[in-house]
Amino acid sequence: MRAVFHLVMAMVLCAQMAAAQELSALARVDPDRSGISDGWLGKTTLTVGLSQGVPFRVFLLDAPARLVVDFREADWSGIDPAAVLGDTDRVAAVRFGAFQPGWSRLVADLATPMIPREIGMPVENGSGSAQLQITLQEVTAEEYASAAGAPVDPAWTAALTKPPPMPDPDEARFTVVLDPGHGGIDPGAEAGGVNEKELMLSFARSLQEALRRSGVEAVLTRNEDVFVALERRVAIAHQAKADVFISLHADNLMQGGAKGATVYTLSDEASDAATAHLAARHNRSDIIAGADLTGSDDQITSVLLDLARQETEPRSATLAQVLIEGMTEAGGPMNRRPLRHAGFSVLKSADIPSVLVEVGFLSSKRDLANLRDPVWRSVMVNAMADAILKWRDLDAARRALVRQ
Repeated sequence: MRAVFHLVMAMVLCAQMAAAQELSALARVDPDRSGISDGWLGKTTLTVGLSQGVPFRVFLLDAPARLVVDFREADWSGIDPAAVLGDTDRVAAVRFGAFQPGWSRLVADLATPMIPREIGMPVENGSGSAQLQITLQEVTAEEYASAAGAPVDPAWTAALTKPPPMPDPDEARFTVVLDPGHGGIDPGAEAGGVNEKELMLSFARSLQEALRRSGVEAVLTRNEDVFVALERRVAIAHQAKADVFISLHADNLMQGGAKGATVYTLSDEASDAATAHLAARHNRSDIIAGADLTGSDDQITSVLLDLARQETEPRSATLAQVLIEGMTEAGGPMNRRPLRHAGFSVLKSADIPSVLVEVGFLSSKRDLANLRDPVWRSVMVNAMADAILKWRDLDAARRALVRQ
């Protein structure tokens, strides 16, 4: 009960501070005053030094056990997660970054069940700098489970589910939803000073422009560096009444020496071990970002969805093949097995042809060099745009046959 009391007080503080001021500047995180340390009697302390006081909230999530702290808002740029983590044995990992517009998030994976016993953010009168301090106490798994759960906040939920700007309704207009992978607190793969979330957002914007120049409407699931839940990405495609959904990635995968562009379709069984590993990593994005998965059903609802996929799956397979042909003709380079399949959560729309494209792998020196090359990216963008248009015309001609 004491832990719940402190969690509630933290959220009350957040509401009071938000009402009292409109913060226009980011609070900078001070790495010298930030860290995690284990103490005596099962206690662990998380400290975050800030250039100014900010509204915040603290809560716990289970399966897996995570401590989540939301800030409005904190600038974490240049902060090393390993330095913040220190040598604690009770926290397995920590990550932080943008979560949604105006808010950033810290997520700590708990190696042992702990709940907050004390939460405070004292602010110095002279400088205005602040220090968030959370003292955690080891508890039983049962006590942790009873304290875990995201706070109910309709305004917060509404902000998370607010769709991006949708095109003017035009039933006759062909619409493509482009899904730049990862975002916000979830950077995706990182290599050579490049991270996947920024690279794919830039690629998606270029592809959107190319499609619009061809008279096709293109909607992005995110148009800035924010986190978008996997389920939400699919929902955006439905809100846009998408004719096709394409998720864009550039992962870092050492298994199987992955290199070259690869296109994936949905399947209950992965085509190979490396693809299974890749799908598992993609499907963990919501957990990485500290999303509450309580009550979510990861099972694909059976009969009706299976019937819908009898039409959608062959269309998705054709889309994948046309993309592979177009990208190959543009010079690729393509993976030695460019068409693969696995249970990617983001492809589980039953009524929209969907594919996931690994434009390249950051773990490959060749692919990394290509992905950093604006000329290569432009060639690949145009090749994909042309392939999408080719599939549109081919799909329209075959639609009657597919339905039979």
